[in-house]
Parts: sequence; structure tokens; C-alpha cells
Amino acid sequence: MSETWSVEEHLDDILRSVRPLEPIELQLLEAQGCVLVEDVVVPASLPPFDNSSMDGYAVRTADVEGASEEFPAVLTVIGDVAAGSGELPAVERGQAARIMTGAALPPGAEAVVPVEWTDGGRGGGPADSMTARSIDPGGASGEVRVHRPVADGQHVRPRGSDVRTGAVALSAGTVLGPPQVGLLAAIGRGTVTVRPRPRVVVVSTGSELVQPGEQLGPGQIFDSNSFVLTSAAREAGAIAYRVGAVADDADTLRSTIEDQLIRADILVTSGGVSVGAYDVVKEVLSQLDGGGSVEFRRLAMQPGKPQGFGLIGPDRTPVIALPGNPVSAYVSFELFVRPAVRALMGRASVRRETVRARLETEEALTSPDGKRQFLRGSYVPPAVGESLGSVRTVGGAGSHLIAALAQANVLIDIPEKTTRAIPGEEVAVVLLD
Repeated sequence: MSETWSVEEHLDDILRSVRPLEPIELQLLEAQGCVLVEDVVVPASLPPFDNSSMDGYAVRTADVEGASEEFPAVLTVIGDVAAGSGELPAVERGQAARIMTGAALPPGAEAVVPVEWTDGGRGGGPADSMTARSIDPGGASGEVRVHRPVADGQHVRPRGSDVRTGAVALSAGTVLGPPQVGLLAAIGRGTVTVRPRPRVVVVSTGSELVQPGEQLGPGQIFDSNSFVLTSAAREAGAIAYRVGAVADDADTLRSTIEDQLIRADILVTSGGVSVGAYDVVKEVLSQLDGGGSVEFRRLAMQPGKPQGFGLIGPDRTPVIALPGNPVSAYVSFELFVRPAVRALMGRASVRRETVRARLETEEALTSPDGKRQFLRGSYVPPAVGESLGSVRTVGGAGSHLIAALAQANVLIDIPEKTTRAIPGEEVAVVLLD
């Protein structure tokens, strides 16, 4: 391997060392955002019984055939069926049962007449009383006039019309979002087997760093890296722990890292990765109890040339050491840490989506020869009928320009051998959230 690594070489090395976490069984809400490791089969059809999709009257279709405003069908109301009713009145010739949305279709009934197609029923109350939540079956009596006919099965949700017994509700590899969690609950699953969300511990280093909200002293700056990296880890799907800023003291940093390894699936540090110069981060990460090592590298990229990666501690926990400049740290996270988090989760796709866009700048962009440059950009998706969106740069190339980073929604990816990109040219952009 050459002394200078490419972005892809560094990422491939990280992904080769990361294996998906072992599956565990979780409660539904705890499993949100996780990946299923097995097919989920429907134990019972959904809905489990024929039920009404309207407030109205359950009827036999022959009894309302030809009904009209002028010549309504007059039916005897034999009772009420509310959602959750256990005892259902049988509907016979010339009869109807008042029924609520979601209630089971009573025996003998073939369709539901919406309440709006009736006079609301005498003795059964006005039409707006159909929203009653608890009704005594058989408590209603009287007649109802039906002004329109219905077809067999009209306004009825058949049993199994959503999913049937034995069908695969969700396949292995599915990411559980709100709709998927809702489906699992609907078919009666209280728990599910998934790969858990990785635990990411974020440590920023530097004696010059101060917690936001505190008073700055001479030569000090606020610690932003631990906040942006923790937020990025959460957005990637991880359970993130922010340790905050640790001073440039070897003993303090060593004890902090060793303490944090017990709860880390990935450890992320920022600061102190410059190649060739003495730094406490490199010293500590190469001398931790439990063994392992971290290799510090030069990458052919800008920003983010200095990087570190290795496996440390008794469990060989991956540690990804990022540069300390805010933009460098964030760009490096998106390129290297986020894919590792997604790989631990067992996600099929671990990288950000990349699309082509037309460069909309007043002047040509320049990029150093031999370095893959990632510029912050503002991307506008293509209009209807167009194939390309447009992108413009936000701020300059400096790795300290965090204000510009906050305005960006993409990274403009300029290849190593491209030194100039002119306005109107197609460029690759990495989509951020």
C-alpha cells in the first residue's frame, strides 16, 4: 500500500474490519430504525374478520334492491353493532343492524348502507349518533328507510384483505420505520429480532476546547466537534454518547478511552491526528491496555488528509480518528464513520447517495492535483421533465468554515485527477440530509 491512501482504500479497510452486530430481540418501539434479520410471517389474517368501513346499517342486498328516495326500502332495526362487540345479532330478511366503522359484519348481512343513504332510523337516534363508542347490542329498535341500493360486499373490508395468514409481512433486511412498526403491532407482534443500533462514543480532544455556554479564556474556542459528530451519529441510526472535550494529557485521555470502550461499538475521536508530529492522541491509541493498534495515514483528499483507524481493547473495538478542524471532522464522518455505523446495523446500502448535477458558479472551481476534494454545496433537484439538478458552492474550501457547512446540503465530489471544473459542467454530488 502506498504511503498516501485514497478515500476508497481507507474506507474499504474500515469496512473489512466491521461486522454486523449480533441480532437481539427488542420491543417494537425499541426496534425502530433497526434491520430485521428474519422474515416476519403473518400469524392471522388482517383484518381478522369482515368489518364495516362506514357508519351505517348492515343489510342483506336483496332487501335494498331498487331502493330510492321516492321508494325507500323500509327495514326493521334489530340492534346495534359497535367496534369490539362480542355478541352479534343475526340479520334476516327485512332486517338491518346499525353498525359502526370497524365493527364486525353480523351474520346474514352482506353489505353496509352508509348512514347518509338513510333517514338515520326511527328509534335508533339521529345520524350523528353513529359515532357512539359503546352501544348495547340489541338495544336499538324501530325502522330505517334506505334510499339507495348496495352491492354485495359494498363498504365491507373482507377478512384478510390487507394480509393473509402465512404471508410474509416483512422480509429480512427491512429497516423498521413507523409504518413497519405499525404493521408488526397490527399482526400481534410485541417483539422482533433485529440487529441493534450501534453505540457510538464521541470524544473530542484539545486543551483549547471549552464547553458551549461557558466563558472563553485567551486562546480558547468552543467545542463544536463533539456536538456535530454526536448529532451525525444519531442521524446515521446509532445510539450516540458524547463524552466532550478531553485535555491534551495522556493519562486523562487514556483513562477516558478505556472507560468508554465498555459501552462502545465504535469509538470516534476528533483532533490530534496530524501525521509526522508528536500528539497525545497517537501516543494513547498505540498504548492502550488490552492491545490493538491504530494506524495514522495521509489520505489523498481535501479536507481531511490526516486520518486514523484501528481496532483496540480486549473486544477489538473499531476506533476512527478524525481531524480536529470542524469541516474536516464532519466530512470525514460522512465518508468513513457513517458507512461503518450502517455496516454494523446490517444495512444493505452503507454509503450516501451520489447524483450528477450541473455546476452553477460564476467562476471555474479549482482543485489540487492528486487530491479528491469535497466542497460544500447547495443542491437544487431537477425540475419536472429535466434530468439534472443544479449545485453551487457554499463558502470556501477552508476546513474551519463551519458557518458555510451549516448552509450545505451536499458535498461536491471533485476527483483526484480533476484540477478544474467549469460552470455548466456536470459534477458528482453526495447528498446529505
